[in-house]
Amino acid sequence: MSQPADPQGSTARPPVLEKGHDGRPPAPVAEAGGRAHRFWSARRIPAGIVALLLLALAVLFLYDIVAVRADRPGMAWRRELARQLARRPLDDTWVLAGAGIAAALGLWLLLLALTPGLRAVLPMRRTHPDVRAGLHRDAAATVLRDRAMEVAGVQSAKVRVRRSKAKARAVSHFRELDDVRADLDTALGDTVRGLGLARPPRLSVKVRRPGRKG
Repeated sequence: MSQPADPQGSTARPPVLEKGHDGRPPAPVAEAGGRAHRFWSARRIPAGIVALLLLALAVLFLYDIVAVRADRPGMAWRRELARQLARRPLDDTWVLAGAGIAAALGLWLLLLALTPGLRAVLPMRRTHPDVRAGLHRDAAATVLRDRAMEVAGVQSAKVRVRRSKAKARAVSHFRELDDVRADLDTALGDTVRGLGLARPPRLSVKVRRPGRKG
């Protein structure tokens, strides 16, 4: 399971691990680097709760309609709502606004329920069938930044890692910029491959001179 970042300022996070519950060491996969899916976020639970609440509301409306059909008085709030809807035309501003909000909320809930989420966790290559590992993007960025600082001529470096791209921005106070950029391309490229990610991000490196002070 994942752990939060160090409150002292460190952004490094350990990999996320999932394994089987049989207690036995899993057998290795014949083909390393098999397909690794993204991790699903726990937001499916609140989305399911909201869906159940909406279902309960729909059942309440259905019960009220059945009661009216059985010659019983309907709920007061439902009768008032029905009167308001009967008086207002379909092109009324409030009717269109309510329909738009309901449609937007429905699409949003469907999106939450059908998409994995956890964009901050990068899936790693699977080497065992019962073990899944993921690396937080902040941890990957920290590793790449530390490696960039080891290159000769680099004064400072900033690295941002996304799902498909890693951007490295470095400041060099000596050596030729082309030489520093070439060394960074080599060093960071090897580091990205060494992270063991299922889909290594594309590397983008830019090097500049420090700005003048004053």
